[in-house]
Amino acid sequence: MSDENGSPAEHRKLERVVEQSAFALPGFFMFFMMILLIVLLVMSIVGRPVLVPFLGLGIFLISSGFCIVAPNEAKPVVFFGQYKGTLRQAGFFWTWPLSSRSRVSLRLINFDTKSLKVNDAKGNPIEIGAVVVWRVENTARAVFNVDNYQNYVETQAETALRALASHYPYDAPEPEHSLRGSADEVADRLKVDLQKRLNVAGITVEDTRLSHLSYAPEIAAAMLRRQQAEAVITARRFIVENAIGMVDDVMRHFEQSGHITLNDDRKANMITSLLVTLVAVKDAEPVIRVGG
Repeated sequence: MSDENGSPAEHRKLERVVEQSAFALPGFFMFFMMILLIVLLVMSIVGRPVLVPFLGLGIFLISSGFCIVAPNEAKPVVFFGQYKGTLRQAGFFWTWPLSSRSRVSLRLINFDTKSLKVNDAKGNPIEIGAVVVWRVENTARAVFNVDNYQNYVETQAETALRALASHYPYDAPEPEHSLRGSADEVADRLKVDLQKRLNVAGITVEDTRLSHLSYAPEIAAAMLRRQQAEAVITARRFIVENAIGMVDDVMRHFEQSGHITLNDDRKANMITSLLVTLVAVKDAEPVIRVGG
């Protein structure tokens, strides 16, 4: 059973994690506040020692809340086990003190799957690999719904690739779709299937492409001979079909001109000679009659 995003029903509770903006103040403002507290601390050591513990605690709390966010990255903020939001804007900020802030890259990431040995739709063993371009869209899901979102992407990409290979033959005549002949359709289907698997982790798949496709070594030679034979048969069929058309044109010309009258035997001999000349693999050699 699946939901509207195509994810399994048991993932619905996980997908309820919603990303929100975290509380943040300008970092430099809070830095100057901390400097001011340090000055007051030094002055209170001599004047009013009773304020030293409170000022020290304030300095410690302020110093634990500084956070730097680089461009194209985000930092989810967790305060004593509770998700408080995500810092997405690049800059120097001050947020919840004593909170943990993990780094999540928002950049595009290329992942090249290893070459997988699977069976295609006809049961032939093949080797297949793909390149997946992805990025984190929802940082809350990426951090809290899966243990390691990068490993999750890699595992799901290989699983989706195995499932894809079982739905298409390696090669097939048109208009049947195949892994080798329908590259765009195969890539689009892989992207859609993989996106359904990664919704739970807040991952967006930007592009997918097959990077490696070949028969397994144990049948590669036999399948190459088969492809060559099929190519020869296709070429010969094309030649014969066009040769028959040319013969029809020649016979029609003689019938319409009326200068030469051919009986059935002569028509059969002419058709045979024309077909031999047009279809033969080697160039035809003329036969010259000498004498009676």
